[in-house]
Amino acid sequence: MADARGDDLAESLKNLFTSVSSMVKSELQGTNNQLDLLEKMNLRVAAEYDDLGDVAAGLRVFAEQMKSKSGGLDEFVGQMDAIEKQVSEFEAVISVLDRYVSVLESKVRAECRNHQHHRRSNETVTE
Repeated sequence: MADARGDDLAESLKNLFTSVSSMVKSELQGTNNQLDLLEKMNLRVAAEYDDLGDVAAGLRVFAEQMKSKSGGLDEFVGQMDAIEKQVSEFEAVISVLDRYVSVLESKVRAECRNHQHHRRSNETVTE
């Protein structure tokens, strides 16, 4: 009977160790699966960062090109500002000349009226 109890105890202990071993193996497999997933996620993120690095490098080149082009445009902007200033000055001169011409036209019209009036007066007197 003692042997039977010993065999039962040995069998129970064997089942316990087998179950614990299976549980530990399952947990280690789950941890291994998580580590595999984490490695794949890290590789994916690293690839995306590489792509972002390429994009950033492309943007840097583009920004440098735009900067060099805008440097050339600054010269033209300066020239356009100078032309705009000259146009404003010409407009001011034209405005002064326009007023002067208007005054001269008024004087010429007045002289013409006076001359015609004197001429008619002289014709009336001589008749």
